[in-house]
Amino acid sequence: MLDADRLEILTESAKYDVSCSSSGSNRVNGNRGLGNASVGGICHSFTPDGRCISLLKILMSNECIYDCEYCPNRKSADVRRARISPDEICELVINFYRRNYIEGLFLSSAVFETPNRTMELLCETVTKLRKVYNFNGYIHLKGIPHADEELTFKAARLADRMSYNIELPSEQSLKLLAPQKTKQSLLLPMKSLRDAMIYDRENKIKINRVLPAGQTTQMIIGASPESDGQILKLTEALYRNMGLKRVYYSSYIPVVKSNKLPDTATGLLREHRLYQADWLIRYYGFDVDEIVGEDENLSSEYDPKCAWALRNMQLFPVEVNTAPLSTLLRVPGIGAKSAYKIIETRKFCKIDFDNLAKMRIVLKRAKHFITCNGKFYGSESLSQVKTSLLLAGRSEVTEQLNMFSETSTALSALTGEI
Repeated sequence: MLDADRLEILTESAKYDVSCSSSGSNRVNGNRGLGNASVGGICHSFTPDGRCISLLKILMSNECIYDCEYCPNRKSADVRRARISPDEICELVINFYRRNYIEGLFLSSAVFETPNRTMELLCETVTKLRKVYNFNGYIHLKGIPHADEELTFKAARLADRMSYNIELPSEQSLKLLAPQKTKQSLLLPMKSLRDAMIYDRENKIKINRVLPAGQTTQMIIGASPESDGQILKLTEALYRNMGLKRVYYSSYIPVVKSNKLPDTATGLLREHRLYQADWLIRYYGFDVDEIVGEDENLSSEYDPKCAWALRNMQLFPVEVNTAPLSTLLRVPGIGAKSAYKIIETRKFCKIDFDNLAKMRIVLKRAKHFITCNGKFYGSESLSQVKTSLLLAGRSEVTEQLNMFSETSTALSALTGEI
C-alpha cells in the first residue's frame, strides 16, 4: 500500500516539470476550506476548447543515476528518496478518478537503474492502466533519454502525449550541466515519434494511434547563458521540424547549490516575455529575428509585439478597413481572433473606433498604429507612444483578472493575444 510519505516525496519532486500546464499556486487551505493548491500532486491542463482538467502529477521514482547540476533529484543531492510500483500508481489513479479528484495522469520519473529499466516500468504502468484497469482518461508520459526505441513506441501507442525535455537550450550547456544527456538522445526520439504520427495521420489510423495529443518539451531559462534569441531559434526549429504542440519555459530557481549555476533566480518576467514571443511565432507569423532586439534579447519594458512595432514605426499607421490580415496581426492591441473578426466585419460595413472597442481591441495600444476611415487618434511623438505603451503594460500587470471585465485584459490573459 502506498504510504503518505512516499506520495508526498514523489508528487513534490514532480512539480519542477512544467511540460504539462500547472496551477503554480501557493495558496494553502484554511480551516474548513475547499481545495488546496499548495500541495503537490494535482496540476491543471487545458483542452483546445478551453476546459480545465485536473491531472495527478507524480514521479515513479526520484532516485536518479544522473547528476545534472540543476536538478533537485540529482544523484548527489541530499534529499529523501522514494519509488512507487506500477501497480501502486494504477491503484492511485483509479481511486482518485473514481473520487472525481482527477481526470488524467502526468507520469514522469528520474532515471533509476538504467534508462531501459525506467522506461520499461513506465510502459508497464500505462499498459496496465489501459488494458487491465480499462482506464481511458488522459495520460501524459515523460520520455526517458537513451531508452530503446521499441519501448518508446510501445508507450506512445498507449499515452495521449509524451515529452522529451530538452532542459538546456544548447549542446554546450548540456555538456557542462548535464553531461549524461546528449542532444541526439533527446531529438532522435522526438523525430521518430513525429514521423510515426505523420504516418498514422496520412494512413487514417484511428486505433492505437501514436500520441493523438502530440509532443511537448521544456527548457530551463537562466541556468545557462543563452540569449532569448538562441532560445527562440531553437523553439522555432522544434515547432517547424518536430511538430511540437508546445514548448514550455521554466525560470531557473536555485534549489540546489553548484558553482556552475547562478546564485539568483531568473525571475518570471523573462519567462513571460518568452511565452509572448512564442505565441507570436506560432500564431502571428513573426520570425525570431524580427522579435528579438539587437542584443538578441527581448525587451523587459514592452511586450515583443510592441517592441517590434516601436522599431518599425515607418510601417504605421495602417488603415483597418483595408489592411490585409498579415498586417493586422502585427498591430499591437489586435489579437489573432480580433484580426479575423475585423476581416469579416468590414465585408459588410466600414469599421470605426466604436466598432473596434466592441470587438475588445486594446485601443490604448492600437490607436497609435491604426487609422479608421482615415482618422488617427494616437500620438505622433515616438516618446509619447513609448510612454503610453509602457503605462498600458504596467496597468495590465497590476489589474486584477476579471472573467467578466469590459476591458480586454482578461481575454488577453486567457488567450495569449497581444
